[in-house]
Amino acid sequence: MKVKKNIKDIVNEKYSKIASQSKQQNETSCCGSTGCCGEVDYTVFSEDYSHIEGYNKDADLGLGCGLPTEFAKIKTGDTVLDLGSGAGNDCFVARAVTGESGKVIGLDFSDEMLKKANENLTNLAYKNVEFLKGDIEDMPIDSNSVNVVVSNCVLNLVPDKKKAFSEIYRVLKDNAHFSVSDVVLLGDLPDKIKNSAELYAGCVSGAIKKDDYLKIIKDSGFKNIEVQKDREIEVPDEILLNFMTEKELIAFKNSNTGIFSINVFAKK
Repeated sequence: MKVKKNIKDIVNEKYSKIASQSKQQNETSCCGSTGCCGEVDYTVFSEDYSHIEGYNKDADLGLGCGLPTEFAKIKTGDTVLDLGSGAGNDCFVARAVTGESGKVIGLDFSDEMLKKANENLTNLAYKNVEFLKGDIEDMPIDSNSVNVVVSNCVLNLVPDKKKAFSEIYRVLKDNAHFSVSDVVLLGDLPDKIKNSAELYAGCVSGAIKKDDYLKIIKDSGFKNIEVQKDREIEVPDEILLNFMTEKELIAFKNSNTGIFSINVFAKK
């Protein structure tokens, strides 16, 4: 339990700092590869959202690793839950699809992120979006209450992924589904990367093997599991060299290990 608490505290601390910055600052100053948030560029996996309806630049901190709402099959009137909602961008994109008859809930455990999201929500004046504080391993969400769960590069930060997917299963209605973007591995990471708190918060060392990730989903009771998108991630050498020697980096790059962003869909 101590390990879990420490990891969650580290993630909370890092993302609270990021919440106080703009996307441009995250990319170029505070949370860049050498800034005050540490030695990891937290935007390295992100994809461009700006062309999507509902996009809000003030809510885009560049922290995702995919576009889960693009694959989520959200319908008008749906209740959508976004796990690790950050400043609210995926919630606002989902709201553009659900319309005024739907409901969107953002769940995050960072007070600073929730503050940022609610500031954005106030500016947008949406009445059917809300942000809740909570832990993905123990959600303050009613069972069988949600049509669609989405999440963008967050579940790899959760220490107990089995518990996380069990909770997703619990809150979804029968025959409802999730669509999540996340980081997974092919092969094994070197110990220096696995044991780095900075790289855990940066979505690297908390990632597990792709096959193990999909097995957890299956074992949680989900069906119709589909990898909708699979994209290899290149972590810049200058970041990795903060955690290993040049010789170790060469060995890592010559290994069979790969870091991938995937989007996974499954039904309850």
